[in-house]
Formats: sequence, C-alpha cells, structure tokens
Amino acid sequence: MLKIDAHQHFWKYDAVRDSWIDESMYTIRRDFMPRDVSPLLTKYQVAGCVAIQADQSETETDFLLSLAADNDFIKGVVGWVDLRSPNITERLEHYSTFEKIKGFRHILQGEPDRALMLNPAFMKGITALKNYDFTYDILIIPDQLGFTNQFIKTFPSQRFVIDHIAKPDIKHKNMDKWGNAIKAVAKHENVSCKISGMITEADWKDWTMADIEPYLDIVFEAFGSKRVMFGSDWPVCNLAGGYDQMMLVVKNYASKLSANEQARFWGLNATEFYKLN
Repeated sequence: MLKIDAHQHFWKYDAVRDSWIDESMYTIRRDFMPRDVSPLLTKYQVAGCVAIQADQSETETDFLLSLAADNDFIKGVVGWVDLRSPNITERLEHYSTFEKIKGFRHILQGEPDRALMLNPAFMKGITALKNYDFTYDILIIPDQLGFTNQFIKTFPSQRFVIDHIAKPDIKHKNMDKWGNAIKAVAKHENVSCKISGMITEADWKDWTMADIEPYLDIVFEAFGSKRVMFGSDWPVCNLAGGYDQMMLVVKNYASKLSANEQARFWGLNATEFYKLN
C-alpha cells in the first residue's frame, strides 16, 4: 500500500526566526533535516512526503525546494509566497517552473486579524493560484473556521486542504463548536483535511487514544474517505511522543476502514490532491 506523509517540516533552527518555538517546545529547538526523518519513513514504509513551510519567506520556499531537489522522497513542497503582493502573478510564474512545488500556505492561525483570509488583496492572491494549478493549505485554529467557510465559498474550484483538522482543543475536550464548524467547511467538496497534529493539541504528556478518536470520527464522517490524508506533522509531533506515537494513533484508527478507504487515506488522496509524481 502506498504511504505518503502529507505534512512534514524541515528547518535549520534559528532562535530569532523560529521564535514560535517557545520554552515549552525546547525538544524541537534544533535542526531537523531529511536525514533525520528518513529512517522513520523507512521503518513505516512511507514512500514519500510533502514538505510544508514553517517560515513566512520566499527564502523558506527556496530552502525546501533545494531539499526536495536533493532528496527523492520529498515528493512535493508547499511553500510561502506573499499572496497580498501586487507582484503575486510574477512570483507564481517564477515558482511554476519548479516541478516539485505544489502549493502555498500562510500561517493564518497566528495573524492578529483573525479574518485575514477575507482581505481583498489576500483573496486576489488566492484567485491567482488557480492559473498555475497550485493548492492552498489552510492553517487555522477553531475561532477562524467561520471566516474560513466564507473564504472557501468564494473559490469553488480551488483545491484547499485544512491542516491539523483545524486544531481543536483536544486537551480540554472542547468539541461541539469546532465540530459544527468543521462540518460546515466539509460541505465544500473542493476541501480536504489532513489527519495530522492531533497529539500536539491534546495533553502532551497524558493523552490517550480515547481523547482523540471522537475528533477523528467527526472528521472522517464529514469529509468522507476521498478527502482525508495522513500527515505526521514531524518534527512538531515530537512534543507529544513523536512519529511512533502519531503512527500508533492513525494506524489504530485506520484499521477500522475498508481496504479501499485505507489506501485512499494513506497515500492516494494526498497523491491526487498534490498531483505528486
């Protein structure tokens, strides 16, 4: 069965640039490069991954593209570009010459303007993505799901994917408001969802499968078997047990699915969504 990890990060740690990695995250305050994850992919027979931006700069996009050029298992890159730039078409034209760049992402979850995705300049940038067949990863937290629903309605033919099931507050078992909002987003058939990031939204030191399963039930039911994909969120997952623990969660849950559903979840959906080679 083809396995693709649809969500991994790489970085050479920089204390200023990576200030989001606070004291509580000291275990990931170091470099994480392809050689560090390669043994884990081999262990779990994962054929490849998609590298996702962690810094909002074109320097980051170029860094990930250089890693992808040197490492065959990095099948795609989701980079960053300034979607609000007057020169957005020129920048997308530039990146369209790189085979492995598949789409872009902005760290909406950290923006003071919770509705930034509805900013006219931002939306103009999203409109431009379609001309180059680029995807867009939506990184938000639950308070932004309502704005995201409005945003998605405007672009019915754009391929979107929600990162980390929109980061529900699993630690405090806050489910209802998030659940209703994610179901509304899932009604748009051009939107997929990454089964990633759950263990870091739970209690890092004391989570159980029982804490996470109800959230997965909602997502799988809402999106269906053709619009969900596996992502480890490595190395951020190291905060709550690491790749092994993330795999334990998803393997346990996926075992309930049919053979066809498992094939779609583990690799086919990500391959089709990102158009991986």
